[in-house]
Amino acid sequence: MMEGGHAFGKLPDHLLIEIFVRVPFCEWSQISCVNKHWAEMFRGESLWQTAIIRTWPFSVQRARWPGPIPRGFGTRSYILDYFDQHLHLMDQGVENFSGHNHDRLSRLLMWRGLEESRLFFLLSDQFIACGSSRDEAHELASEIWLAVINNLEENKHTFLLLKRFAQEGDLVLPFPYSRSYKVLWRVFEKLFTDFRDCLSRADFYDVLACAKSMFQPIPSTWLGY
Repeated sequence: MMEGGHAFGKLPDHLLIEIFVRVPFCEWSQISCVNKHWAEMFRGESLWQTAIIRTWPFSVQRARWPGPIPRGFGTRSYILDYFDQHLHLMDQGVENFSGHNHDRLSRLLMWRGLEESRLFFLLSDQFIACGSSRDEAHELASEIWLAVINNLEENKHTFLLLKRFAQEGDLVLPFPYSRSYKVLWRVFEKLFTDFRDCLSRADFYDVLACAKSMFQPIPSTWLGY
């Protein structure tokens, strides 16, 4: 992809959108980082609604999801349809949750426009839509989320991802849509153990303050820069 100074970057928005929605979803995060204008397009409704209509033209006819996700919000609507079409969680069970599903969830995690909290409640929402109780949905989503976090590669990108999760805090959502205690704990645990050397002094105390606001007491191994 070329930046705005080249001919491609001078195309009108409606043509750019038609091009972007034909690119695989896993590459959208990279495209949105090319320049500020493209990033703004990925934050808007037009691109997401176009992607929904092109990819799942009959999605608007489906039953409304039972969770707290506004159906009309393009980004979340697209992610819901993506989950519905690709994950099929209840057909497998957590113990058989396959590698390609881990990969799909990891790709969603890499999408900068969607917080981890929102992906967690999308998972819970799908389990409830498939007939699980609220308690079961929360537990299943937690188990899957822990497996995904534990299987992320140990590299700089994962470090930045976990740091963003830790600093993001938690959305004020009702049970079972809020992230579980053990998921939040694991995020901080990986930061303070596996990625401790990657934290600058300022980052360390910032993340530690976030941890203290959520957990009391915190392990002594997390203390001391």
